[in-house]
Amino acid sequence: MFGYRVPAPDEAMLISGGRRGLGGAPFRVVTGHGKFVLPIFRKTRFLTLSMCEAEVTETCVTRQGIALHVRAVIAFKVGNDTESIINAGQRFLSDQDQMSVLTGRIFAGHLRSIIGSMTVEEIVTERQKLAAEVLDTSKTEMAKIGLIVDSLQIQSIDDGDVGYIDAMSAPHKAAIQRQAQIAQAQATQASVEAEQVAARNQAEYARQTAVVKAEYSAEVDRAQAQAAQAGPLAQAHAQQEVLAAQTELAQRAAQLRQQQLVAEIVKPAEAEAERIRVLAVAEAERMKIQAAAAASYDRVALDRMLIDQLPQIVKEAAGGLAGANVNVLNGADGLGEIAAGLVGQGLTILDSVRQNLSGSDHRPDKGNGPLGLPGHLTGPEKGMDTKDGPRKPTDGPVVID
Repeated sequence: MFGYRVPAPDEAMLISGGRRGLGGAPFRVVTGHGKFVLPIFRKTRFLTLSMCEAEVTETCVTRQGIALHVRAVIAFKVGNDTESIINAGQRFLSDQDQMSVLTGRIFAGHLRSIIGSMTVEEIVTERQKLAAEVLDTSKTEMAKIGLIVDSLQIQSIDDGDVGYIDAMSAPHKAAIQRQAQIAQAQATQASVEAEQVAARNQAEYARQTAVVKAEYSAEVDRAQAQAAQAGPLAQAHAQQEVLAAQTELAQRAAQLRQQQLVAEIVKPAEAEAERIRVLAVAEAERMKIQAAAAASYDRVALDRMLIDQLPQIVKEAAGGLAGANVNVLNGADGLGEIAAGLVGQGLTILDSVRQNLSGSDHRPDKGNGPLGLPGHLTGPEKGMDTKDGPRKPTDGPVVID
């Protein structure tokens, strides 16, 4: 709308002209809202309320006489109150850039003053204290020109080629370097230990992996071997079962055949053998009885026959002596002794035959005659058994060759 002016949020509108409402001020201050301004009768100007910056680079001498190059940055602005805006407007409205120049000069003087009362060690180690003292000493002067300082930062302090600050920091640097070396050594040791642990872990993992692989491989090989042997084993088991069945069948067949043989051969043979044994026992008893019955009669008949034939035996013996070349030494007596000897020999033979007959009863001797002379019996002898049973006395005479 024509004649209505509104200042920006970071500006103060200064309206000059007229006397009403000024209250002794050279102009009217409007902030935060608009106002009607008569174009011809009133004049409007704008003063910035935004943040401004001033940089200070100054060479200051300490209490020890050591020159230090100090660089600081000041952040400031026009105060928000009407008095500060009026003071700043009266001084910087036509050239607002002068606020930074003037602020830098003011702080440079205060820096030189305060640093001159401090040592290098205090300045270096207590920068915040230096900044606070500079702000306190400059606050009154800055308020007079309508400015307020938000912050002061000491950015750098340098002694140039003097080397005082470096010498002062040398022990700390050495300690820091020593600590850094120790820390580096510890870090290196920790790194080496970590690498060794990692290597051991890798080796252990590789060993475990190899063991597991070997176990898996062995298990696979066993499974493959079992699978490969399954067929032959099954076939062998089947053949074994077949052989066992055949063996059992053969055993049963053998037992059956054995039972058949026992029934067909052994039992009949045992029965036949028992029959023969019974018959033999019976026959033996019969023959024993017959032999016992015939023995007494045979001995009597034989004695009679031998007595009857004894003269013939003596005669035959004498006939044998007739053709022999016998020397008789004592004449008739010697010849008588020979004859007596022949008779005695005949009687001895007779006794021997009797004893043999009484000892063997019905068993005849073969190869020698009944007189003990060479010869054999021809035909059945009296008192001997035949195939039809014991021989009877009437079967015939005994012939001696």
